[in-house]
Amino acid sequence: MTRYQLEKVNDIIKKYNKRKSALIAILQEVQKEYRYLPEEILKYISATMDITPAKVYSVATFYENFSLVPKGKYIIRICDGTACHVRKSIPILDALRKELSLSEKKHTTDDLLFTVETVSCLGACGLAPVITVNDKVYAKMTPEVVVEILNGLKEEAVNEIAE
Repeated sequence: MTRYQLEKVNDIIKKYNKRKSALIAILQEVQKEYRYLPEEILKYISATMDITPAKVYSVATFYENFSLVPKGKYIIRICDGTACHVRKSIPILDALRKELSLSEKKHTTDDLLFTVETVSCLGACGLAPVITVNDKVYAKMTPEVVVEILNGLKEEAVNEIAE
């Protein structure tokens, strides 16, 4: 763990006064900072807060929103609930995977720019098929439109690097 990471994690833990009851909030902030929960940071949180590693890992693995593997800057969730599935969400998923060189087993691009996940329901059935990009909802998707969205996000990322 780098000195910067150590300071960042310490700041998060101090913000909650090392309260064990704040473990979920602490893990949420750490994940927001790093886009996942690195193992070495989980061990550090365990030692610093005097919580068993088993307890920290059980919380980190119980909740679906926590991830122990790195995720991309842009997290794309595609709904495959009944309404979205019937309205052809699978061709959209296939287009995403093809465009990003991903598969059923590989969810994140090598450059850590994109992660694609399927979810059971995004709660926007009337807008099906639906995707979200970092929780922003895109309705009535098609494979062509999703490729346009990806191209816009790639351009945005290039522009950020150039600045």
